[in-house]
Amino acid sequence: MTNKTSIQGSWASRWIFILAATGSAVGLGNIWKFPYITGENGGGAFVLVYLACILLVGIPIMMAEVFIGRRARKNPINALIDIAEESESTKKWGIIGAIGMLAGVFIFSFYSVVGGWVLHYIKAMLTGEMADITTEEAGAAFSALLADPVTLLGWHTLFSIMTVFVVAAGINKGIEVATRIMMPALFVLLIILLGYAMSTGGFAQGWNFMFHVDFSQLSWNSALIALGHSFFTLSLGMGTIMAYGSYMTKDASIGKTVLAIGALDTLVALVAGLAIFPIIFANGMDPAAGPGLMFISLPVAFGHMAFGQLFGTLFFVLVGVAAWTSAISLLEPTVAFLVERFKMKRLTASIMLGVVVWALGIACLGSFNFMSDVTLFGKNTFDFLDYITANIMLPLGGILIALFAGWVVKDKFAQEELELHGTLFKLWNISMKFTAPIAVAVVLYFLINPLT
Repeated sequence: MTNKTSIQGSWASRWIFILAATGSAVGLGNIWKFPYITGENGGGAFVLVYLACILLVGIPIMMAEVFIGRRARKNPINALIDIAEESESTKKWGIIGAIGMLAGVFIFSFYSVVGGWVLHYIKAMLTGEMADITTEEAGAAFSALLADPVTLLGWHTLFSIMTVFVVAAGINKGIEVATRIMMPALFVLLIILLGYAMSTGGFAQGWNFMFHVDFSQLSWNSALIALGHSFFTLSLGMGTIMAYGSYMTKDASIGKTVLAIGALDTLVALVAGLAIFPIIFANGMDPAAGPGLMFISLPVAFGHMAFGQLFGTLFFVLVGVAAWTSAISLLEPTVAFLVERFKMKRLTASIMLGVVVWALGIACLGSFNFMSDVTLFGKNTFDFLDYITANIMLPLGGILIALFAGWVVKDKFAQEELELHGTLFKLWNISMKFTAPIAVAVVLYFLINPLT
């Protein structure tokens, strides 16, 4: 099995895979959520706990996903079935891939709507619509956007087309080309915005908000938040990393590659915080604004600052690039499955899936206007899909992947792919059998039954 090649192609180099996987991991959550939860949970103390969780849970599960994908050279469902058979176990383990791929489809349906909001704000910043705007006016403008299904549909459609276009072009001519352009652009934009933030007068306050070590603010809930985010931020449990791993070259070290992805993902999140919070503090705004921080507080801040129109536009372009790279990775596992299982042409599979997720996205954008009275278990469509993916499907997928890698896959196969021996392999194996599944199970429990 180790000499197989994927019919989809392979990455040109190890670094392309690192950038592609980082692009998948770096999304909207990195830009506002991670910096915010860091500041609210002890700053530097929280970062230390988060990094420990990345190393003990996130990295080991990611290594498992990559080696399963690379060994089988197939989409997540078929990869799990092949590895299970090779390890003399049941084909039913393929259900893990199905759960992950379905989660990716559900996530894309509402992620594309939010991506549409970002595109709208790029245009709004570029045309000067946010110049000298007040907080009340910014809030009203965002509410008006959500209440306008026609405008939301236009932006949602554009974002969906942008994503499907890249996926349809394939691994080398589509995702790889996009990665080569978008990820360096993301890093350059981050550095530019960081430089701008350092000139605002609020940089020291922003730095202290994120990195001041305050162990008194650390709680059991803080540890849960760190553990949960360490898992979700790496795009685990949805088949993406498994699919991307199937295109990875045989000579690349999985351990070093995954560590690089984890480091880059964390670095982007930290730098994003250092780029955002000085601007918020310089304008005397609330850093705990959550989602409103991006679409209300920041437009107001940029609207009142020197060169705010330029840097506000660059900021939303940065967010758009992060959203785009993540969205591409959400569709890839299912497209790969359709191509491999049903012998579809990639263009046909991409368009067909694109239409499905676009249509599902209409129900999500309708949650804010013409379908606001439609609920599932007390939640509108947007919130329901967000809840079941983040709180149930992804943690469940992560637990099953860890159990599969630790208890089902034969040690010799894992060792061949991971190239780990002795103590290092034992540590990884213990993580898969016990540490990771127990930790993610705890997260799953408290996501469904939150601490009061």
